[in-house]
Amino acid sequence: MATPSYSLFCMGNPLLDMQVTNGEALLEKYSLNANDAILAEAKHAPIYDELVREHKVTYVAGGASQNAARGAAYLLPPGSVVYTGCVGDDNLAEQLKAANKREGLDQVYQVKKGEKTGACAVILTGHHRSLVTDLRVAEKFDQSYLSSPEVAPLIDAAKVFYVEGFFLTHGVACVLELGQKAATAGKTFVLNLSAPFIPQFFGSQLQQVMPYCDIIIANEAEAESWASANGLSDPRDLPAVAKEIAGLPKSNNSRPRIVIFTQGAKHTVLVTSDDLENPRTYGVNALRDEEIVDTNGAGDAFAGGFLGALVAGRPLDECVEKGHIMGTMCVGQVGPQYKWPKVKVL
Repeated sequence: MATPSYSLFCMGNPLLDMQVTNGEALLEKYSLNANDAILAEAKHAPIYDELVREHKVTYVAGGASQNAARGAAYLLPPGSVVYTGCVGDDNLAEQLKAANKREGLDQVYQVKKGEKTGACAVILTGHHRSLVTDLRVAEKFDQSYLSSPEVAPLIDAAKVFYVEGFFLTHGVACVLELGQKAATAGKTFVLNLSAPFIPQFFGSQLQQVMPYCDIIIANEAEAESWASANGLSDPRDLPAVAKEIAGLPKSNNSRPRIVIFTQGAKHTVLVTSDDLENPRTYGVNALRDEEIVDTNGAGDAFAGGFLGALVAGRPLDECVEKGHIMGTMCVGQVGPQYKWPKVKVL
């Protein structure tokens, strides 16, 4: 039987999101910030049972890269996008598979028997979301799985690779392998910084991966964190920060590096390494407050829309536009989800 040929190959930490609303008391109890993403520490361990015991929980398929992969699959024909990451042989993994199937995303999970699939507590307060992630088996992904008969042919056939910054907390060797393969084959490698703590605490891992990145996506908080960690004089000057990242050394100079910073409902900034002095800005059609249901996953949805249009060969400006459409769609849903029945975006 012929091996499926996917244009977009995504890798990340598969997580089931456990969402609750009106979480102000939880933020205070667990010393959480209203708009943040962190890895769970020992003091956060009770939060998952507490959510189930004392709150109305909405379960939504999550994991940053998986959210983006589902967004790209939403736009593209079936069989265009595949995703890998590590899950347990449990009900959480089955819920993730069901969500992927609805959006048209195929997965090649590494399944570890007797292990628990990762979970993310999503504490919503107004239009803010605080994410507390317990990676569980997601951080046990084996680099050797990339060379397995199930996965290696998919990597060889893919044209675009997408990885979340969260994966750098445990799997930098895997990210480097994908980045190096992409550079050697002249394919496109895309990295999302994913959370402010990645440039802050995993700077050396990020530094190793940066030369292989053709496209880097981040929000304003992540961009500011990178700028602070790297000693820039004004971390809030997003065009200057984007210019700095775009100009960093690159292993494959056959194409310019593209740096994209989103700012929620504010304009998106884009800089390319072949035109550093001319940052582009793109307006966002902001929703009214009453139209916003949930901002969880909006940045991933932007990435999904951007990637879908990129894989379809659309111009850069249109890729950003489709990212905005998907981000807007996402904040009108509960959790990182998209409208159903599907609406045509591309």
